[in-house]
Amino acid sequence: MVKSNFFKQCLEFVSERIPVEKISYEAMVQKKSVPHHKMSWAYYLGGLTLLFLSIQFITGILLLFYYQATVSDAHSSVEHITQYVGGGDLIRNLHAWSSSLMILCLILHMMTTFAMKAFQRPRELTWITGVVLLLLTFALGFSGYLLPWHQIGVNATKVGLQSIELIGAYLPGELALLPTKIKEIIQGDSMVEQATLSRFFALHVVVCPILLLGILGFHLFSIQLHGMSEGVDHPTGKSEKFFPTFILKDLRVWSVVFCAAFITALCIPFDSFSPFPLLAPYDALGSTPPGIKPEWYFFFIYYPLELLPFWLIALLQNLLLAILFLAPWIFKNTSRKALFLITLVAAIYFFGITIFGQDLYNLIMGVHS
Repeated sequence: MVKSNFFKQCLEFVSERIPVEKISYEAMVQKKSVPHHKMSWAYYLGGLTLLFLSIQFITGILLLFYYQATVSDAHSSVEHITQYVGGGDLIRNLHAWSSSLMILCLILHMMTTFAMKAFQRPRELTWITGVVLLLLTFALGFSGYLLPWHQIGVNATKVGLQSIELIGAYLPGELALLPTKIKEIIQGDSMVEQATLSRFFALHVVVCPILLLGILGFHLFSIQLHGMSEGVDHPTGKSEKFFPTFILKDLRVWSVVFCAAFITALCIPFDSFSPFPLLAPYDALGSTPPGIKPEWYFFFIYYPLELLPFWLIALLQNLLLAILFLAPWIFKNTSRKALFLITLVAAIYFFGITIFGQDLYNLIMGVHS
């Protein structure tokens, strides 16, 4: 009897989250509408993320024609693309710029979705797949950082992999060996060498994209099934047709943003904003560059790691992940006003530490010294 009730509850949960009766062109396109209110601009962020992901795939495929995933040729192949292949510098800049813009749009999309309480029943699976997509996007960024095989990329990867191993010091018994084994599996060797580059290359161009496309497909399918969340406590009652009205507006936003990204990639090399541009290839005997940092979207965890105990940051990181995955149930009865305040605090922290993290770090270290 207990098993029967449990099975029935599971079936009801799935049928409510994946309503097969709505799988039709009429329900998912013709009758679908988009609410119109003060937060309606947030509905475009998911589409912009998809735009930059598409640019990533197209430019990534073009780069594969010339890139060579070996420690002896990786750096020189990237240099060849940048300096000698017609349009190569544009493609590489567009790939790099769209990577950062995609992550920026995805973070803003997650924040606005949370603030609008768009994760509530029956959209729990849509939210959870969104969190998984965020993690996969970070994995793409981390794995791609190593591929040019320059001094900063290799050393930053070493630091990232070492942080996995450090977790073992806080685990009991045999579990203490698990992080080291995970690190060795990812690294593929005792040191960051050819095996590591090969595995990161496979992760970046095969494993992560396949997983991302599969989960993204379900994410978009779920959005089409359930439609856009109202997103506000007091709906205006106004809406517009998803097709063709919203789609045409979305495409207009895509066109403007793509033109801006294209012009930026054409005029401003992505490396120009980095203190470590693509110069010398990695030298195992060379010294680690001073002031080594990860990409900007990891600053929210990088600077706290520099200032606080590792165990505390690891604990807070895992707690944050748990909260993100369980948000539909944790914040089930939380008002949108409270969610907006939580989002505002998170946004101030994330963008504040991203922009002013180095100044804050220098200030704190100066006081302690």
